[in-house]
Amino acid sequence: MNIYKEKVMNEIIRSASSNQRELSEATGFSLGIVNRSIRELKEEGYLSEEGLPTEKTKKLLRANRPKHAVILAAGYGLRMVPINLTSPKALLEVNGERLIERLIRQLKEAGITDITVVIGFMKDEFEYLIDDYDVKLVVNPDYSIRNNLHSMALVADLPGNTYVVPCDLWCEENPFRKNELISWYMMTDAPDTESGLRINRKQEVTWAEEEGNRAVGIAYLLESDWKDVSQRLKVLDKDKRHMDSFWEEALFPEGSDRMQIFARRGDPEKIVEINTYEQLRSLDSGSGHLKSDAIQTVAEALKVKSSEVHDISVLKKGMTNRSFLFTAGNARYIMRIPGEGTDQLIDREHEAEVFRTIRGYGFCDDPVYINPKNGYKITKFLEGVRNCDPGNREDVKACMRKLREFHSKKLKVGHSFDMFGQIDFYESLWNGQPSVFRDYQKTKEDVLSLREFIDRQPKDLSLTHIDAVPDNFLFFQRDGKEELQLIDWEYSGMQDPHVDIAMFAIYSLYGREEIDFLIDAYFEGKCPEEVRTKIYCYIAVCGLLWSNWCEYKRTFGVEFGEYSLRQYRYAKEYYRLARERGAVN
Repeated sequence: MNIYKEKVMNEIIRSASSNQRELSEATGFSLGIVNRSIRELKEEGYLSEEGLPTEKTKKLLRANRPKHAVILAAGYGLRMVPINLTSPKALLEVNGERLIERLIRQLKEAGITDITVVIGFMKDEFEYLIDDYDVKLVVNPDYSIRNNLHSMALVADLPGNTYVVPCDLWCEENPFRKNELISWYMMTDAPDTESGLRINRKQEVTWAEEEGNRAVGIAYLLESDWKDVSQRLKVLDKDKRHMDSFWEEALFPEGSDRMQIFARRGDPEKIVEINTYEQLRSLDSGSGHLKSDAIQTVAEALKVKSSEVHDISVLKKGMTNRSFLFTAGNARYIMRIPGEGTDQLIDREHEAEVFRTIRGYGFCDDPVYINPKNGYKITKFLEGVRNCDPGNREDVKACMRKLREFHSKKLKVGHSFDMFGQIDFYESLWNGQPSVFRDYQKTKEDVLSLREFIDRQPKDLSLTHIDAVPDNFLFFQRDGKEELQLIDWEYSGMQDPHVDIAMFAIYSLYGREEIDFLIDAYFEGKCPEEVRTKIYCYIAVCGLLWSNWCEYKRTFGVEFGEYSLRQYRYAKEYYRLARERGAVN
């Protein structure tokens, strides 16, 4: 049964009428399509000659009746910043009702009582749903590093006749039905350049070459289709190339450019996807979740009304913080909001002292606002900015010149960055859990044995950036000239400036040849061999330091994949290299 016949049949069942003009008006189909659909339904035995549903239709309805639902609610909802700092997207309140509660209520109104919610971010916030709504919860522990294809793979063994529902929808009318005849995926006719999907003339869902249609994301899968899709989910989930994939990829049979199931059209005016702060404000300006202290801070700092803060968009999630871009007045700004557990990692009073110390030197623009208590920071947005490309040697040389210029000022602050102390400190934050690395204690002992050599080396201690990594070097145009800034001074303190070279190297995941090029770029080809050995030692120490930092962040469900593993490898491999060069007796 195709989508035309399905919609005509459902309307006949709903209205108990086979009047073709009425059906045409109700379905939005032409009289020709309605006439053909009725004729074929009669030929196939689904309608009697009088145009009424037959016993065959009733049997089909019983077999295809919706029985289950999966609600996908595991992700960060990154674009909801700053709301997602305090609430998962699924629990946003719209017109006095939480999104997920409205969806559950609508499912139950359609007779669906077997409901599974896949959770991850702020998972404990969903526990009440078990008692209040009798749902099942499935935890996706990898929500921070994998997309919702993995969430669906976790429930792939559930039975079919199942609705799949995104958690971020507000549906004015109930999109779920007690009767379903075919499998479908809901789209709207609204244009969308980001969905990657479109509806063709045959009401099939295909990949969009350019502009597509807005994907609502609700789907209904009959048992037979669910079996096919669940198998593809399991196969795709095992392929690391699909870690960032959406589950919809499993709706396409291998080698096909068309979904296995038809498109069902939804009304874009009555089904709203809430992905951003501004979409929520547009739908419900009185929502309690709009009362964000971050937005209020912006309003007070820039002397504007909260409603005048607009064009809000999330920037790439940092390893320590979350930041969003916004417009206030006629200018664009960035607000930084500290990430999970950052209050234990960063002393914001120290950060404020660093900004006071570097003010006026031109290493970065002075913050418009900084709060030493909670770490909120507002800076002007630089147009046409690009990060340093660690694979571009001209970029690297420019960054090392800027770093050398900063170090030459020999600035002083009242606090230091103790690498060895921080290794122990991050380890203490693991809440008594052992390292994920089996040989951690041996590796740590090896790295600590480098301290004696490091302490013997002459050093000119001064303010050191500590996080001088490629992402924190920004190239931009000002008055027709390319300039370079160094941002994110959170970890800065008194230390040997050569630590900054090691940090740049390990964040870039450099190999030995690239590291030596980096060192030579900084020293303009005149690096003494003992200093090179000292930097190798710093690479080992910093590798263990950031590996420990990653293990701490893991306790918050934040994963860094290859970065974490590579940092641990630096600790081991550069200890061995430093030992070979005489750093260990």
